Amino acid sequence: MISYDNLWKTMKLKGVSQYALIKKYNISPAQITRLKRNESVSTHTIDIFCKILHCKVEDIMEYIEENEE
Repeated sequence: MISYDNLWKTMKLKGVSQYALIKKYNISPAQITRLKRNESVSTHTIDIFCKILHCKVEDIMEYIEENEE
């Protein structure tokens, strides 16, 4: 599973709010919702977030292995 928990930490460190993403950077609220739910987003979206936050991919997302039983 891909987790976007690092995104919220990085946003806080960089002082970028969800409101700023929507109003200043024209990120759609639907994309933010997808990230909150750890749903899939395009690599283009990840690229945009890296540019906005001046960070690396691992500052936004990480792979967490799920136990399959």
